[in-house]
Amino acid sequence: MSVLIKKAAEHWEFVSPLLRKPKNESDYDLLVQALDELLGMTGDDESHPLMSLVDIIGDWIEEWDRIHHPVLKSPGFEVLGYLMREHGLTQSDLPGVGTQSVVSEILSGKRQLNLRQVRWLADHFDLPMEVFAPTHEEQLISRCLPHSGGRSA
Repeated sequence: MSVLIKKAAEHWEFVSPLLRKPKNESDYDLLVQALDELLGMTGDDESHPLMSLVDIIGDWIEEWDRIHHPVLKSPGFEVLGYLMREHGLTQSDLPGVGTQSVVSEILSGKRQLNLRQVRWLADHFDLPMEVFAPTHEEQLISRCLPHSGGRSA
C-alpha cells in the first residue's frame, strides 16, 4: 500500500463526506456549506492546495443544480420590460427595436422580437443575444406556465 493511500485511508472518515456526489438535498446542502467555507479559506488564490477540492465540489453542485434546480429563462419581452424598469427607460428610448407602438406590442407579448431587434438589444444592454431569444423549447415551456404579472427576470 502506498503512503498516499495509507494516509487517505487513515483520514477517510473525516474527508469522505466531502468527496461524495450528492444523492439528496441534505448531501447537496452539506457540499454548498463546505464550498462556502473552502472559498473563505482559499480566496482568489488559484494556486491554493485546496482549489482542486473547490473545483470538484463546485462541479458536483453545478451538476445537481442543473438537474434538480433548473432555471427557466424568461421570454424576451419579460427581460426587456425588466431592463427598461431597471434603467428607467421608456418605450421611445429604444429606437433600435422600433417605434413606441412596436415596443408596446413586444412588451405585451403580442409581437415577437426579431433577430435584428435581438441583436440591437444585446448590443445596447451589453448582454448575450440568448437573454432576449430563449430557445424554441424554452419558449414553449414558458407559454405553458401561468403568467405572473409582477414576475421579474
